[in-house]
Amino acid sequence: MLAAVPDNEGALRERRCIATGAILPEDKLVRFVVGPDGAVVPDIDAKLPGRGLWLSAARAVMEKASGAFAKAAKAKVSVPAGLAAHVERLIAARMQSDLGLARRAGHLAAGFDNVLRALDGKKRPRVLLQAADAAAEGRKKLDAAMKTRGLKLPVIGILTRAELSLALGRENVVHAAIGPGALAERLLLNSARLAGLRTAQTAGKAQNESEV
Repeated sequence: MLAAVPDNEGALRERRCIATGAILPEDKLVRFVVGPDGAVVPDIDAKLPGRGLWLSAARAVMEKASGAFAKAAKAKVSVPAGLAAHVERLIAARMQSDLGLARRAGHLAAGFDNVLRALDGKKRPRVLLQAADAAAEGRKKLDAAMKTRGLKLPVIGILTRAELSLALGRENVVHAAIGPGALAERLLLNSARLAGLRTAQTAGKAQNESEV
């Protein structure tokens, strides 16, 4: 059974992308700051001191945003090479860390049968996880399980089976469920960001690296 935790859901704030000018919710943006040495630093948790420079969490935008940082900061800055790939790795790592925290705190159920039990529990999950490389049959079973229970929960499907397994310290993790609370909300936020940065090619690479 999933342990109950305080539910702190709330509307996402909106920010302006320094490259496109679009005003977007924070799950579609990544915050950056400029360090004392002029280096642009990703601030995944939006907690570093300094003026925040918000950039769309879209690979195509991030790969061409070098000039936007200098313009927004009104100063000469240095942007790390391969910024989009670097940010992608940081977000995936943050999600894996949060999954590990949820497991240790008893807020996560892993495995299809345990997910079903969580769906039938008194305290329903806030979000389900399904491996990006899950078999089509498994996807259908999860959809059917929610439908028969009259549930419509968000499903995070951006992390691979290898990434989920590494995060949870067990083999072949395909399905998981997380109870309501701050960790679930942060996973939802970062999954939206990661989806904008991850391509089929990078997802496959992440899987291979996790299996080494």
